[in-house]
Amino acid sequence: MSILSITFHTTENRIQDWDEYMENELHQMIENLIDVDKYVLSDVYSEMINEGKNTNLFLWFDSDRLRNEFMENEMLNIEEIILQKFGSEVMIFPTFLDPKKKRF
Repeated sequence: MSILSITFHTTENRIQDWDEYMENELHQMIENLIDVDKYVLSDVYSEMINEGKNTNLFLWFDSDRLRNEFMENEMLNIEEIILQKFGSEVMIFPTFLDPKKKRF
């Protein structure tokens, strides 16, 4: 199992646009990913965030190879689409998670 965590930080003035995009286009894009076993798309609530909004996407893959292929292909497409739609008002931070222990 291999996990990718993607955090999207949206500036305050684009939150409403981001919420619409996330509910419709981003969600549909995620549903269509064939190499993703499971996913969780979440709003992030934290006392540390005073400006804007964070959204997190956890993607589960069967292997590191599939995760790496996703980063080389699909992630680039997602970043390009979001950049065209939101410019620098949505920042994207992918993080690789390699579980040491787990229980679901």
